[in-house]
Amino acid sequence: MMAVVYSGSKTAFWKLAKDGKTIAECSMPGINPYFNDQKSILQMLNKKTVLINHAESIKKMYVFAAGASTQDKKDELANTLSLFFKNSKIIVKDDLYGAAVSACYTDKGIVGILGSGAHCAYFDGKQMEDNNYGMGFILGDEGSSNYLGKKLLTYFLTENLPLDLRAELETKYNLDRPAILERIYKKPLAQQYLSSFFDFFIENRTHSFIQKMVDEAFELYTQLYLLPTIKLHPGKEIHFVGIVAGHFQDRLRSIAKKHGFEITTITKEPIYNLLNYYSN
Repeated sequence: MMAVVYSGSKTAFWKLAKDGKTIAECSMPGINPYFNDQKSILQMLNKKTVLINHAESIKKMYVFAAGASTQDKKDELANTLSLFFKNSKIIVKDDLYGAAVSACYTDKGIVGILGSGAHCAYFDGKQMEDNNYGMGFILGDEGSSNYLGKKLLTYFLTENLPLDLRAELETKYNLDRPAILERIYKKPLAQQYLSSFFDFFIENRTHSFIQKMVDEAFELYTQLYLLPTIKLHPGKEIHFVGIVAGHFQDRLRSIAKKHGFEITTITKEPIYNLLNYYSN
């Protein structure tokens, strides 16, 4: 039996397969070695009955996780998982590599992530080209769900949100200034809290203010990440992966058209393609 895991900072998706067929699946909070220590990861694993039931049967695991960008972090996460999956060979790579494989398999292309985080890089069919992106939710992640959540709360706190959206946000999340600041600055996993507001964007996707926010976020992402990568690799196919790209692909394709390029594929949930790739 094998397992494939794709984890952003918000959610980790698990697929367990045998002879190419999925036999179990689950999701859990994201596993990011920069934010989750060994104790917290093991606690999350021990809450999933499906993983407990199959832990000893899994012989190989492919894990693609946000934050697993250095060899130290890859080793750290692999060592933690080996305490739970004692009989498994565990291969850890970062989420950008997983996104590239899910979108391109072994073909070349430019791959962007717009999920709970944001990233972009050129994939030569085997490995990602190094760049200076991937700075996380404080210094980067423009266009991601945590970035959109941050902008939404900023508009809310500064009373620049339209009254109808403000009323709905207050009712749905029971928000006030002290609670928001407490959650952001004094409690752990602020990036997961910020990403949790993405459902609000989906529910209000036809609202002109929400569309404007999304368009501005995608424009910023394009300017900072995508256009410089396209300049280095002109003519290459462009692929996107992630829930933000998937849910707002009409807005994303519109921004792309504005800048004179086309997006080849948009994959909302890469776990399915990854399972197919590594099962064969």
